[in-house]
Amino acid sequence: MQKEIHRILSFIKAKGVDYADIRVQKLNTEQIITENETVQKLENENTKGYGIRVFLNGALGFASSQDFDCLEQVALQAIEIAEASALAQKDPLTLAEKPIVIDTYVTDYQIDPFTVSKKDKIDLLLAAEKEMKNNAELFKTMGFLRFSKEEKIFADTDGSYITQTIIESGGGIRASAADGQDMQVRSYPNSFRGNYATAGYEFVTELQLVENAPKIAQEAAALLTAEECPSGYYDLVIDGSQLYLQIHESVGHPIELDRVLGYEAGYAGTSFLNPEMMGEFKYGSKHVNIVADATIPRGLGTFGYDDEGVPAQCTPIITKGIFQGFLSSRDTAPIIGQQSNGTSRASSWGRIPIVRMTNINLQPGELTFEDLIGEIDDGLLLATNKSWSIDDKRLNFQFATEIAYEIKQGKLTGKIYKNPIYTGITPEFWNSCDGVGNKHLWVLYGTPNCGKGEPTQVAHVGHGCSPARFRNVKVGVADVK
Repeated sequence: MQKEIHRILSFIKAKGVDYADIRVQKLNTEQIITENETVQKLENENTKGYGIRVFLNGALGFASSQDFDCLEQVALQAIEIAEASALAQKDPLTLAEKPIVIDTYVTDYQIDPFTVSKKDKIDLLLAAEKEMKNNAELFKTMGFLRFSKEEKIFADTDGSYITQTIIESGGGIRASAADGQDMQVRSYPNSFRGNYATAGYEFVTELQLVENAPKIAQEAAALLTAEECPSGYYDLVIDGSQLYLQIHESVGHPIELDRVLGYEAGYAGTSFLNPEMMGEFKYGSKHVNIVADATIPRGLGTFGYDDEGVPAQCTPIITKGIFQGFLSSRDTAPIIGQQSNGTSRASSWGRIPIVRMTNINLQPGELTFEDLIGEIDDGLLLATNKSWSIDDKRLNFQFATEIAYEIKQGKLTGKIYKNPIYTGITPEFWNSCDGVGNKHLWVLYGTPNCGKGEPTQVAHVGHGCSPARFRNVKVGVADVK
């Protein structure tokens, strides 16, 4: 394959292009879903193909195929697209410089998930479901497992040749209780079918799905008779199982430079940020420190090199509340006078790389959980996302969580509320943060379903955070004073 890749790159270079790269990807995935102690889905998918990207006369062209016998035709198609794009493009693109790299990267894992039998995986989910059913009267129980192995080759006309093998594993469980008038859900370790990491099957074992099944089953049933969450302005402690999505929607997406430049305006919206805000804008309080880290172990947005061959990096995004910079690619970074920070990825061999989140992490603070709730006289602890909405500029948002725990005089009272909702405006919300949990409370969450682009690409990204405290946040949708 390496010889054939060098041959096609030489063929493309002889056509007079300024730059070209090729990405070969082989992807194997396995998904198992159980429901009410029966297997609902047992799916294995395999795909292999390649994409060729060329840069010519200030324009990009891209073409892809699964047919490895027609490399020249696909290359010529990419060149034709670049030539046509150059005719219509108002402002020629510039590609940021990057190093020439010859390297191999492999996810650090202990147990290849594809060597574990399907029976063992199914038995795990059924055992967790049985534990849920044994501990509460439930309408429905579910279990989820998903694994993937991605093998990629990246090579370009500059001389880079990079191979990567990325392993992902994860899953979760969900309990649903119903009484004919209402239905309530509790999920573990997170909503949206669990938590995922670049790791082997050992990560699934560490999730302890069976051991955590009784608690979520009991909470789902208890929510049926719980009071509706009150409306008003409350001090909140937001658990990582909700805060990760708050980070994703109100920090991760608005810092994507292609959104800022208007490339995503027709589909996923723009951003309230602009380049003039870098180093000046007060995004949050002094307690808010956020980085984009593609190097952290087990992050779902962790890799060795992005799909343009740029090394993975840890980039400051917000430092002591001050906005520092954007996620960028080789074609967007020069527009603001910078180099790419290695965040350009494609969802498959058939898609062109675009700016994507890596692991957008809220750095831990110094507070224990007792510290976080200890300074709240009348507030709520919110956990596990249930739904969300945010506007095109990523300013006005509304989030619902599965459960709220009452806090009175610095203690959890044991009382729970159902259907909690909180709303806010992104900078006001992050400026209301007056404490972040310490490193012992910090959890890395994997989000395997981030949609963006046309045609739509689904990316796998990560968010690490500890619980954090926010003051005077509007809870509920009713008008309150």
